[in-house]
Amino acid sequence: MGKGIKAVVMAGGEGSRLRPITSNRPKPLVPIGNRPIMEHILGLLVRHGVTDVVATLHYLANEIRAYFGDGADFGVNLSYSVEEKPLGTAGSVKNAEEFLSGGTFLIVSGDALTDCDLTKALAFHRERKSLATLVLYRVASPLDFGVVITDDEGRIVRFLEKPGWSEVFSDTVNTGIYILEPEVFDTMEPDRRYDWSQDIFPKLLEEGKPIYGYVMGEYWTDVGSLSQYRDAQEHLLAGRVDLPIPGEEIEDGVRVGPNCQIEEGAQLVPPVCLGRNCKIKAGAKIGPYTVLGDNALIERDAVVERSVLWDSAYLGPNVTFQSAIGCSRITIKRDSSVHEDAVIGDRCLVDVDCTIRPRIKLWPDKIIERGSTVTMSLVWGNKWRGNLFRDLGVAGLSNIELTPDFATRLGSAYGSILPPRSVVVSSRDSTRSSRMIKRAVIAALLSVGCDVIDLRSAASPIARYTAAHAGANGAIHVRKLPGNSRVTLMEMFDANGLYLSPSMERKVETAFFREDFTRTDPDDLGELQQMTHAVEQYQRDFFHLLAKPSSKRKLRIVVDYGYTAFASILPAMLAQMGVESVSLNGYNDAKLAPRTPDEVERHVLNLRHFVGSVGYDFGVLLTDEGERLTVVDDKGRLLSGNTLLAVLGTCLAGGEENVSVGLNVAAPTKLQEHLEGLGVRVVRTRADTPSLIHTAVEQGLTLAGDDRGGFVFPEFHPGFDAAFALGKLLALMAPTDGALHEIVEALPTFTLAYEQVRCPWEAKGSVMRRLSEEHLEDPLVERLDGLKIHKDGAWVLILPDAVEPVFHVYAEAPEQAGSDALAKTFVEKIESLQRVPH
Repeated sequence: MGKGIKAVVMAGGEGSRLRPITSNRPKPLVPIGNRPIMEHILGLLVRHGVTDVVATLHYLANEIRAYFGDGADFGVNLSYSVEEKPLGTAGSVKNAEEFLSGGTFLIVSGDALTDCDLTKALAFHRERKSLATLVLYRVASPLDFGVVITDDEGRIVRFLEKPGWSEVFSDTVNTGIYILEPEVFDTMEPDRRYDWSQDIFPKLLEEGKPIYGYVMGEYWTDVGSLSQYRDAQEHLLAGRVDLPIPGEEIEDGVRVGPNCQIEEGAQLVPPVCLGRNCKIKAGAKIGPYTVLGDNALIERDAVVERSVLWDSAYLGPNVTFQSAIGCSRITIKRDSSVHEDAVIGDRCLVDVDCTIRPRIKLWPDKIIERGSTVTMSLVWGNKWRGNLFRDLGVAGLSNIELTPDFATRLGSAYGSILPPRSVVVSSRDSTRSSRMIKRAVIAALLSVGCDVIDLRSAASPIARYTAAHAGANGAIHVRKLPGNSRVTLMEMFDANGLYLSPSMERKVETAFFREDFTRTDPDDLGELQQMTHAVEQYQRDFFHLLAKPSSKRKLRIVVDYGYTAFASILPAMLAQMGVESVSLNGYNDAKLAPRTPDEVERHVLNLRHFVGSVGYDFGVLLTDEGERLTVVDDKGRLLSGNTLLAVLGTCLAGGEENVSVGLNVAAPTKLQEHLEGLGVRVVRTRADTPSLIHTAVEQGLTLAGDDRGGFVFPEFHPGFDAAFALGKLLALMAPTDGALHEIVEALPTFTLAYEQVRCPWEAKGSVMRRLSEEHLEDPLVERLDGLKIHKDGAWVLILPDAVEPVFHVYAEAPEQAGSDALAKTFVEKIESLQRVPH
């Protein structure tokens, strides 16, 4: 179609005439042939070489963002322009002018179905040197459209929006597909409402500007009503529109998605399209002109004709569903019938032996009692919405926000995005609330057909290790949130034991909020099995990766286990390494584990006392279920954060070759310079824990760590592990004569300052924009994460928190006083920018 062409997909409409199927999802996400209308449009754009796309959003904008993301999965580079208030068809495009200002651009409606030859339309536009070209289509009844008349050259001479029959002067109508030059924006002011057909095109026509109409010869339909929606499905199945239909064509006119089960005796009457994981029982009849969404379960002797059923629909035995529409997760029980032009909204339950009369509409979440005959439409209420994932996973107040019901739905959502018959590892800490939530999750995973390997209670690093090495498709670990014993955290991992990627998180959230769960036949439920040798496998690889114990000296340490599960296995492991250890708080009780800064400080004070009393080489404290490590050296000095990371990096540089270390964007420059001076390759990462771990694994780093005692060694497993970090430190120190305090005293002094400043959510974007604008010309600005500004041998990092309405401010100068002053300066700047009008 030509390089540089960009496209606008108009996806902001509410689709009110399509209610109730648009009650829970925007019109562009309504499926035709098991693909959202907008996905068909993006596929058409890609077919014609257009890959830079902006979608204008308004109604349920987050639903569209959640489904399409950045567009990479659909072959496009997709960005968004959200209307805070309705701006009309032209005003919304004006809102995206910055994206489109480079040259000719294309506008396509995100809620119409078409296979228009866009390449031919663009050639027509350029040949006529047109300012605006409207793609036109001939229809039998033009009353619901904008009628257009052109001269012999295609130049528009007149048009009228939605005429009466007495006003009809043509059967050529406006499709809402336009090819425009950026000069059209000169006729509009920002943030004002404009419509192309009512405001802009009449004005261009009046001014004599070159505005043309291109009459397309392919298929086009406006999916503006429920009957047009079903017609579009039938036209797609009949081959009247040249767009791909998902699934394998097992016979002429019958397309079936992956993992479908069609029992002997079931009848598929073409044309028909089945999504993934559908199950059709014996005696059932599907078709003609029928589309079943993913995970549909159709029982014996049910009949579905000329109908559309969305994902996870259940039709019981002897149900009749004719010329109707069924939305997501509907349940129609045995001996019920749904008649012509009826619509069953999301999650409705129609009980046994009910009759839904023609043209009846049930809004979502309705329950029809058994034996009822429904003669009037039932309108529904509301929907719960929100964001699930935070930094480490999904968290909520134990048994208040994060309840078994919530956990069951979340487990179902996670299991539903995995391949059929996936294996998932489950584990927890020792608290009763975690045990309760994990059991709910296991039940949910089994219900969607996943097999579960249960570790029961396990230290977080052992759970992560097993997730990475058990050959599973994923894992869920339930524990108390680090820092808050009132909050339960559910961490979800992928097949490699890594935190879920943003795209997988988005899929889980979409499945959760839509309750888009796999519906598994009772004969296909998952199986639960215990894994009794997880600890032994962890220990085997633990010792395999560590250097053999040295006979040069016997290290002696004090270990405060912090009531973690490592208390039962690590003392013997240390003894096997030739290390003498004294154990404190050496039993597993997550309720007593130190979480708050004050609790950790009390444990550290006690540890200092013991190390000094017994004269051992050093002491360690394990926190966060064995993920994080705090050390007290032989002089009673506290080693935490960047100092401890520097110690580990220094020991690695002295004991191994080709060492590489990951530091997040907030780590001191002095630490990086120190490690590089020892021959270590340093890689900077984003500040959050998942990014640090993902980078360490992807780049094969020796070690990555943060400023709170979290250390990941990717060669072992992709997670923080205090026990392995301790083992590594011991293995590297054993062959030497040096004391730990000597290593610490050789380190540079770190002069990092940290401040936290609150900022309302609505002001955070404005503050970051103004800070960026102030330093726009400064060449020493990093944007790896947040805004990092280097100046005069110092730097400051302004990092917006992803979860809380705060900014984190880090600063480093040659002296601590300079770091403190620099951090304070930017805190005051952020506070002042909040008070400036947006």
